[in-house]
Amino acid sequence: MLDHGAPPRTPQTAPAAAGIGARLMRRKPVDLLVAEGGQGEGGSLRRSLGLWQLTMISIGATLGTGIFVVLGEAVPKAGPAVTLSFVIAGLTALFSALSYAELAGTIPVAGSSYSYAYATMGELLAWVCGWCLVLEYGVSVAAVAVGWGEYLNELLDGTIGVTIPAALSAPPGDGGIFNLPALIVVLLAMVFLLGGAKESARANTIMVAVKIAALILFCVIGFMGFKSGNYEDFMPLGMAGVSAAGATLFFSYIGFDAASTAGEEAKNPQRDLPRAIMLSLIIVTALYVLVAAVAVGARRWTDFSDSEATLAAIMKDVTGQPFWGTVLAAGAVIAIASVVLTVLYGQTRVLFAMSRDGLVPKIFAKVHPKTGAPRANTVIVSLFCGVLAAAVPLGQLADATSIGTLFAFALVNIAVIILRRTRPDMKRTFRVPLSPVLPVIGFALCVWMMGSLSAITWIVFGVWMAVGLVFYFSYGMRRSRLAAPESGPVDAEK
Repeated sequence: MLDHGAPPRTPQTAPAAAGIGARLMRRKPVDLLVAEGGQGEGGSLRRSLGLWQLTMISIGATLGTGIFVVLGEAVPKAGPAVTLSFVIAGLTALFSALSYAELAGTIPVAGSSYSYAYATMGELLAWVCGWCLVLEYGVSVAAVAVGWGEYLNELLDGTIGVTIPAALSAPPGDGGIFNLPALIVVLLAMVFLLGGAKESARANTIMVAVKIAALILFCVIGFMGFKSGNYEDFMPLGMAGVSAAGATLFFSYIGFDAASTAGEEAKNPQRDLPRAIMLSLIIVTALYVLVAAVAVGARRWTDFSDSEATLAAIMKDVTGQPFWGTVLAAGAVIAIASVVLTVLYGQTRVLFAMSRDGLVPKIFAKVHPKTGAPRANTVIVSLFCGVLAAAVPLGQLADATSIGTLFAFALVNIAVIILRRTRPDMKRTFRVPLSPVLPVIGFALCVWMMGSLSAITWIVFGVWMAVGLVFYFSYGMRRSRLAAPESGPVDAEK
């Protein structure tokens, strides 16, 4: 059994003359991963988050854009069967969530699946996983921020009768020049994060409560306009359409793993992280399926468009009054801001872990001694995501995020199997049932959904991975702490 309070084992390093294969496969031992928890450059992260805050972080990162925004893009692909698409995407997420829950309770560190891969599959695959997480978290922040502007315009129109001009509220390619609202919401989230994890979690909890209330209100009013005839042609585009919509809607489940990035700021990570992950996924899936079912019942599937403010429009149609649409828009503005806040948090913590390992510049691991937050990291990531959100259309961002996430989830399912074989003695506060069967199913579902994505998405993913590998071989591999023993204690575990 692993004693989490024990010091790391005596450092051993790979021979300087080790071949390229050995260098790419070097693993970071779990003991060292756990022992380094919270340690940064010039300070340490603070353990201030309990089960409630961790669950709210996962819900905050997950519940929002998928139902408020991406639903309008998914319905034309699947028809009324979009509810089935949500279930399929949710099941895919569930299998991976089980693996996340086991690893989060066993290796409670900030790096999430990046750190899990580093402990089980070696440095190269850890880098690939980390690079996918940069795509998952960083790009999804931008995608979420794009949808925020649409609901902000709905809110402004319903309250003061003005809207932000299209030139300043949409990215190039979507009829605009620069998406100013998207940049603003990212910068607002940055301000909260700079105050520290505890303060950010408090703000997120309030926003999560508001968005759940907004979705329940939609269901109550939307049910008033429910027409069973809208479900007559349930699967007009066949199973292929359901699968394609499911792959797009998987974007809606990105974020349940956000709690795992808080492993070094949780009070009792071994106990609370698995619970937070599973509880948040159950709550989010139930709300998604309920809202999607009501939305399709209230509006014929052929009348859905790619408008990001779909739910607000349905509220207007059902009531015949703009007031309720405005209320929902207000809830969506808060809901999507919560997603931006929590996903941006997850991105900074993944880069924090990668920086501590030497694979990205040290500035990402610097912790402010007063707030216990990685300030420089937060500012850099926020500015990058904000500019990306202002310049790239939502659809392209959502699909690119989905493929990066699916790849990372696939690796997590494999990591569970490997760690069970290599470290069977470790204390596990949660165990995936029927392992290795369920992790293998989770892996297969991720691969299947990746295959449902478009060719252009695969091209973008390939280019992204190529850029990442160039960075790794030119920077990360040489500066890795496992390759530079003089920079600190390491153990090139074979």
